[in-house]
Amino acid sequence: MATMADGRILIADDEDGLRWVLEKGFRGAGYQVTAVKDGTAALRESEAQPFDLILLDIRMPGLDGLTLLGQIREKHPEAQVVIMTAHGTVETAIQAMQRGAYDYLAKPFDLDEALLLTERALTARRLSQEVTSLKNGLKEVWEFGALVGRHPTMQEVYKTIGRVAASDVSVLLRGESGTGKEVVARALHHYSRRAGRPFVGISAAAIPATLLESELFGHEKGAFTDAKERRLGKLELAHGGSVFFDEIGDMPPELQVKLLRALQERAFERVGGHELIRMDVRVLAATHRDLEAMMKGGKFREDLFYRLNVVTGNVRELENVIQRAMVMASGGVVLPEHLPIGPVSAAAGVTADASLEEIIERKMIECVRGMRGQSSANLHGLMVGLVEKPLLRAVMRETKSNQVRAAQLLGINRNTLRKKLKEHSIDPDAP
Repeated sequence: MATMADGRILIADDEDGLRWVLEKGFRGAGYQVTAVKDGTAALRESEAQPFDLILLDIRMPGLDGLTLLGQIREKHPEAQVVIMTAHGTVETAIQAMQRGAYDYLAKPFDLDEALLLTERALTARRLSQEVTSLKNGLKEVWEFGALVGRHPTMQEVYKTIGRVAASDVSVLLRGESGTGKEVVARALHHYSRRAGRPFVGISAAAIPATLLESELFGHEKGAFTDAKERRLGKLELAHGGSVFFDEIGDMPPELQVKLLRALQERAFERVGGHELIRMDVRVLAATHRDLEAMMKGGKFREDLFYRLNVVTGNVRELENVIQRAMVMASGGVVLPEHLPIGPVSAAAGVTADASLEEIIERKMIECVRGMRGQSSANLHGLMVGLVEKPLLRAVMRETKSNQVRAAQLLGINRNTLRKKLKEHSIDPDAP
């Protein structure tokens, strides 16, 4: 539950029922809430007092949500803004994010969904504030500010940390030495439900291969020549908290097998022992190596890779990718085609003789894997939309935008076709 100091929320929606539900729900969660029914009142309230999060309906009397979003972001850049819309088109999403929204909620949505997004947004805001404080001279155990700075591209790192910190999803941090992978790992732990519990790190590069298994799993007295007494391993010491595998790419293949089994079964045996030790840990890992190339060469297990690579937080690469995308996106809007997307697996390149179903399935596997650790997601709607849009474009192109013919090919009526073209922001007259 957020404290009062960090939880001042403004809700602006002209729908009385939804506004009442949101106001009651957020108050019940411990937030301070101000609720108004139009854009003019929302602007007035935002100028009268500071808010940490502002929820704006996109269509309201007076000022509409997008216009108000721009004005609020200009005057109060520190506030997080979430747009609520019953018109959840791609165009709406792009416009909202262009104007500085943290995210948007497509109506109808559950109160739990709104509360979860709020928690993520406020976590990202707190991270940003802490970075600023650290850069101004505050010294903590880990100097977060010295690493990630205040560059606009790093807002995506804060958002990713805010989104995944609260869950137990595995995270793989990638980048060269010095890019701050351990600092980000500590931030993920610090803002998780496991904060205050152990954060235990182990470096596969710093420990000789002969000792790494014992360091990881521990050993019993007499397990080997120098085992004078029982010793607990890093996995056991991290119970209830987070374990950070630094330079996971340097781990020997035979030990990768044992680690994978332990992660899958959430249990392991100490070296030289037979007692099954249960563990409850959140897994974070980092590497500077090209794991995809290592998988192709048989030096890193593909199943372990996907066990670890649920979310990736590559600080250096993120900035490079965004800078490249900004150059490629001549229209000013970064689209999926401007971003490099890796294959689903080391052996999942699309072959010339692959069927359409196989190609789609391979791409969808990647999307589904990315949803691990989430209790719910609109995955069906997302996937249907991603397949439906290119299908509509292909049919419209083939029929030279003849809607009667296009509707016949698709097996739907013209009204449904018009609705879907509008929903996907497809120009019906485009060549």
